[in-house]
Amino acid sequence: MDKANIHLALVHFPVYNKSGEVVVSSITTLDVHDISRVCRTFGIGTFYVVTPLKTQQELVERLVSHWLTGHGAEYNPTRKEALLKTRVIKSLDGAIAELAEQSGEKPRVVVTGAKQVPNSIGFETLREQLNEDGPVLLVFGTGWGLEKNLIGNADHVLEPIEGNNGFNHLPVRGAIAIILDRLLGRF
Repeated sequence: MDKANIHLALVHFPVYNKSGEVVVSSITTLDVHDISRVCRTFGIGTFYVVTPLKTQQELVERLVSHWLTGHGAEYNPTRKEALLKTRVIKSLDGAIAELAEQSGEKPRVVVTGAKQVPNSIGFETLREQLNEDGPVLLVFGTGWGLEKNLIGNADHVLEPIEGNNGFNHLPVRGAIAIILDRLLGRF
């Protein structure tokens, strides 16, 4: 399995807010740092931070630049290594187009969420499919989840993580770590 052919997108638009409205959620620098580290640990190709807001794009670019070329690069070389493949991009379609251009084929898009949907793909099945050729883009939402059209246009919807007591509201960076471990970790 070529793990570098597996990519991840953290989508900040279009997502829902608590009231069910489609919004742009705010980027948190902690998410960018922690998810970059998790992606590096599991050998993920590119980690896309998706937002249409120029100010939020600039925030991510400044953060990444600080750790790649600024004082942070000398201060914490492992953080630099973790952020090497972190990119900010305007839209999920832009990430898909970029991956298609790089590989010569459209990536299979797998969205995630906390809700069970009919015909979800299971972790074991997806883990087996990751051994097939071609790029895969794992898509995670922020806020209160991905907008329904993003889910409807995906190739697969991954089954949700389920705990043992019915509570299901993981922080996105926690969900990403669990899912990457289930899909790519050593057992």
